[in-house]
Amino acid sequence: MDIDLSHHIALVTGATGELGCVMARTLARCGASVAIHYHKNADRAAVLSKEIPRSCTVSADVTKPADVERMRNEVTGRLGAPDIIVNNAVIQYQWERVLKQSPQDYRSQFESCVLHNVLMAQAFVPGMIARKWGRVIAINTECAMQCWPGQSAYVSGKRGMDGVLRCLAKEVGEHGITVNQVAPGWTVSENRPAKGRPDGYLNAVPLKRWGLEQDIANVVAFLASDLAAYITGAYIPVCGGNVMPSI
Repeated sequence: MDIDLSHHIALVTGATGELGCVMARTLARCGASVAIHYHKNADRAAVLSKEIPRSCTVSADVTKPADVERMRNEVTGRLGAPDIIVNNAVIQYQWERVLKQSPQDYRSQFESCVLHNVLMAQAFVPGMIARKWGRVIAINTECAMQCWPGQSAYVSGKRGMDGVLRCLAKEVGEHGITVNQVAPGWTVSENRPAKGRPDGYLNAVPLKRWGLEQDIANVVAFLASDLAAYITGAYIPVCGGNVMPSI
């Protein structure tokens, strides 16, 4: 049983990041045309686009309504209207405990998690409604379930986007649109080795290995496909069992 995304157009935000690159390549291998979003890393976006035959690059600040609308218009003009959006971009910052975390860090996480997803939905979902088919896939995190010390700004943003996306799933399901979240654990790659990861982390992972970026991209591709047509509103950890949502 193959994942066939031919005749679909995907947009991956934050596609120049480690996870984003693998997602973009994987969606392309499944047959999708891919719009590669970046904020500042134009060179890496250009290199990635050369690997993907049917692709384009587009720069935007995904926390700004005008930028997101312009991105929609540019991608539609160059590839066609996206019917798969993968909301992966997030602002990086230095983690601190609540008593020391800057208020600006909470604002940045609200903007890049909650507002990012709202603006992407408002820009792209109306077109999906018109076509009666669409996929909204957002990248959350296992941290949203852990709530460890030092994670508060990140967790607050990710838990906020969870609420938005669950509501969206109920609002647009009747139009053949699914809305789901993929929640990675710690991942490794050639560019992101296990060194520096939390001490003892693997002790809590039932599968006893680090996650790979391809593990995350595989779930994204599945959710983008018709194989997942009856899954919506889900928060799916991809973390080797490190966190397990309860019933």
